Amino acid sequence: MSPPIKISHFEQLKASGDLPSPKGAALAIIRLTRKEDLSLAELARVIKTDPAFVGRLVKAANGVAISPGRPIASVQEALMVVGLPAVRNMALGFSLLSNYRSGGCEHFDYERYWSGSLVMAIVCQGLGRRLRCASPDEMFCLGLLARIGELALATLFPREYSEVLVEGRARDADELIAMERKAFAMNHRELTAAMLADWGLPVIYQEVAYHFEAPLGAAFGEESREAKILDALCLAHEIAQLCLADPAARPALMEHLSPVADRTGMAPEALDTFIEEVTREWTEWGKVLQVATQRFVEPVHAQAGAAGTAKSTRPGEAPPCVPPASGVSMRVVVVERDAKVRATLRGVLERAGHRVFESDDGRHGMELALEVQPQMMLVDAHMPGVGGIALTRALRQTRIGRSIYILLLTSREDDERLIEAFENGVDDFVTKPIRSRVLAARLRAGHRVIRLQQEVERDREEIRRFAAELAVTNRRLQEVALTDQLTGFRNRRYAIDRIAQEWSASMRSRRPLSCMVIDIDNFKQINDTYGHDVGDAVLRQAASAIKLGLRSQDVVARTGGDEFLVLCPDTDLRAAMHCAERLREAVHGARVSVSRLNLRVTISVGVAERDASMPDADAMIKRADQGAYVAKAQGRDQVATVQQRVAGAAEAASAVEPTDGGAVPQVPPRETANSK
Repeated sequence: MSPPIKISHFEQLKASGDLPSPKGAALAIIRLTRKEDLSLAELARVIKTDPAFVGRLVKAANGVAISPGRPIASVQEALMVVGLPAVRNMALGFSLLSNYRSGGCEHFDYERYWSGSLVMAIVCQGLGRRLRCASPDEMFCLGLLARIGELALATLFPREYSEVLVEGRARDADELIAMERKAFAMNHRELTAAMLADWGLPVIYQEVAYHFEAPLGAAFGEESREAKILDALCLAHEIAQLCLADPAARPALMEHLSPVADRTGMAPEALDTFIEEVTREWTEWGKVLQVATQRFVEPVHAQAGAAGTAKSTRPGEAPPCVPPASGVSMRVVVVERDAKVRATLRGVLERAGHRVFESDDGRHGMELALEVQPQMMLVDAHMPGVGGIALTRALRQTRIGRSIYILLLTSREDDERLIEAFENGVDDFVTKPIRSRVLAARLRAGHRVIRLQQEVERDREEIRRFAAELAVTNRRLQEVALTDQLTGFRNRRYAIDRIAQEWSASMRSRRPLSCMVIDIDNFKQINDTYGHDVGDAVLRQAASAIKLGLRSQDVVARTGGDEFLVLCPDTDLRAAMHCAERLREAVHGARVSVSRLNLRVTISVGVAERDASMPDADAMIKRADQGAYVAKAQGRDQVATVQQRVAGAAEAASAVEPTDGGAVPQVPPRETANSK
């Protein structure tokens, strides 16, 4: 069921080069993950060139790691946990977030867009774990990119889309879709699906992203995997709206949220807990990604007035919560076939201030435990079907169940039966008939154990937070070590490592690789005449113009005082010459205004492509450097290459007409730069 997308129109938009697309290291990561013979070591080397992505990948890996042991700290460990498809999608999503934080669409709220997308990503990841409908990391990326069509329209048509947004403020969603189609020949839902398809995301994610804003139009089977993912994305969108809303508007939004949550099998109490977890993780991710977030002060159902007077303790309903003497209220699941015994247990637990959830069946009790995630359970040992010991054994095999304190309710103290119970994971037992004082003492003992576990977990969290802060500091130091502080470009050290990687990749894949050496014309004269402050301003202005002229896959570094190196993967000589000419024109059209001076800056660019005669990357750079020398000798403000010329000492010295009669592909001489 492919979405009705006009591919030809999308291809026209894609050809414009303005669609949001991955850049830099993210693009290299995406390309690598498409190789059939890719090794994790090779991918790890490329990932390490982007310290920010390293931190995000490690954080994501720790978020889905099953083992509660030491945190994942290395790139290769993280790769093994999340897998190559998720790494590829993360690189895509995080690259877009980093490069499209702002734009020229006046009435498109970029900050709100990314903040909401981040909530959707976290919710989808959590629901992926709960519903087991897809990989949690792939679900994270689906949530992050599910509304990318909106960002694309804001990027492609900033003025027109701003007008559509203003006019559509008072309209409903269907009318806004119609306005988009009328203005741009396609709407943001169609554009989202087309972009996900172009990036290689599975068809199931393309279709779900297309339908989630109007789920009634999706013809998925009721219990199908597609339907579960669609429900998860719909719930993620509703929770994102709730998180971004003003506190006063949240109770009304809950009316829309609860029915959607019901479709995922999530009860109101579990939903409160889930949203608290989401907002906590939202805040943590917000710090890493520098995205605006906010925290809830109390559960959303409490804000909506849903938790104040509930008296029933059926599954999913919250009983009156009276703070216990210890100051900590627990979620307690009671699984007992006898209604009278359940009533007795409920009374003791509620008087202690705990929230109680009931079940009369072992199988349903298992489902309730996984949904509610209680701190304690009281289970009947002799239930028909799944008894208390079997239920305990099954729970201990799950990540959630391993941390639950379980009290076994038994009518006889049979030594062998009790030994079997403890060996299967029971923490303590209470005999029937229930004696309230004995039960209360057992609960207090269990509560002490739970508190100790929580303290240990808090200590672990502090250690993890410290490790994350240390990792951030290390990444920042590494970033500083590889970045030129004046221009913001990468520095020579980074360029040396990167060109070696690109050279090796080009040799293996037999794909073209080109480079450019760029010199700012008359830079020494500018420095000598006006001083280094003006020279620095010229460098910054030239760097800004160069950055605007680069393509998404190009890599630029400042390698000397007035010298820049640009690597052009998958680019032959002719294409590199066109790209170099675009850079030259971008710099030529710029003006530097500083200290009441208005200077025009120009550059000379030498271009070279890897060929069989070059033993290594240095030879290619040297060939490009010779081209820059030719450009300067012919009047500056030029693009030139010597690759089609016969090499020779006289040629290098004179840099005039080719001795072999071949033409040098270059632009005609233009007016040279001056210092006025």
